[in-house]
Amino acid sequence: MRRVQWGSDDAASALNALAMAGEGALGEAEAIVRPVLEAVRGEGDPALIRYTQQFDGVTLTEDSLAVSKAEMDGALNSLSSEVRDALTVAAERIRIFHEATLPQKTEIEPAPGEKLALRPTPLRRVGLYVPGGTAAYPSTVLMSGLAAMAAGVDEIVICTPPEKDGSVPASVLGAAKIAGVEKVFRVGGAQAIAAMAYGTSSIPKVDKIVGPGNVYVTTAKRLVRGEVDIDKEAGPSEVVVVLDDPENAKWAAADMIAQAEHDPEAMAVGVAVGSAAADALEKEMNAQLAGTDRREVIEAALKKRGVIVEVKNLDEALQAVESVAPEHLELMIENAESFAGKVRNAGAIFCGPWSPVPLGDYIAGPNHVLPTGRAARYASPLGVLDFIKWTSVVRFDEKASKRLAGPAAALADLEGLPGHARALRMRLDKE
Repeated sequence: MRRVQWGSDDAASALNALAMAGEGALGEAEAIVRPVLEAVRGEGDPALIRYTQQFDGVTLTEDSLAVSKAEMDGALNSLSSEVRDALTVAAERIRIFHEATLPQKTEIEPAPGEKLALRPTPLRRVGLYVPGGTAAYPSTVLMSGLAAMAAGVDEIVICTPPEKDGSVPASVLGAAKIAGVEKVFRVGGAQAIAAMAYGTSSIPKVDKIVGPGNVYVTTAKRLVRGEVDIDKEAGPSEVVVVLDDPENAKWAAADMIAQAEHDPEAMAVGVAVGSAAADALEKEMNAQLAGTDRREVIEAALKKRGVIVEVKNLDEALQAVESVAPEHLELMIENAESFAGKVRNAGAIFCGPWSPVPLGDYIAGPNHVLPTGRAARYASPLGVLDFIKWTSVVRFDEKASKRLAGPAAALADLEGLPGHARALRMRLDKE
């Protein structure tokens, strides 16, 4: 891993390179994705079948696109009791957290005869994309599905890539069953995004698509935005660990490696307060890499998007964190919660050495679908608000309407809209 001193040209260059990594990949993918979207929009299921054969090497029929209820039941029953229990515990914690964040209707009466309201309404149908291929992600099913359920969404559709034998991993189907999602389709990639955005004979058109995916999935989501809503353009996993005690370097290194193992494009940054902490973290990273699984993936990630930034104090650490705006931020420092209160730009903050990111990935409760690529400057974790739209409601009685029609008509005149002014002045009996 590269090691730099905060405030140096090397640090600025290294952190800027982290932010720039991956730019251009979406543009390159667009040339591949656009024809897929157009074909699925025009042909429907036959295009899904063709692209599943082309990209995944799996032969499907229109009858086999949907996962049957029997297959879902069998998948859940096939899981060990330990796995079923773990999924159930995670599901309950995720459900409780998201139900606690439900918004309420706002209603005011600013003057006699007036009632103004803002009313939350859940979306009717949403699509959840669950990545697959090299790994199964039941945790993504729980995080996305239970947030939508808590919001009150009427119908939830899952699309996920099939394995080489055409099956869907039992853990994914089991998680869907536990979350209460009944419609699962064995379709992945850009073609799955197109199917949910436009609808086919088998897969219904949704109002919003959420969930992480590779560059082709992300590009497809970007291109269908407008036809449907999307949550965010998810990029590779990111973590920044702030460390001020060399004694915690072992855990800090392990947590950085844990995120780096996701993907060769993953980002892992250590912000070490003082040279002793930086030395200890560097030593631990090297020692743990020697015996880790997925070493090639981890080393590729750390070479491209891994860095140790040595800072003098926590003020500099805060500056470094804010400049990166990471998806995950771990604070292995004294008074971590106090420091967390100062952080403006991070998707999720984990306070103290006993609050590692992997707990948040699976079981803590808050959502693990988080903003990446410095989007934490303006974006939020996935949650119930992503599955709710707002409608304003306005009611005036005669007196209240006449009280405001004159000033409103004057503003309409100012903007050169006589039809607006006329409609208002009719209420004043001046027409």
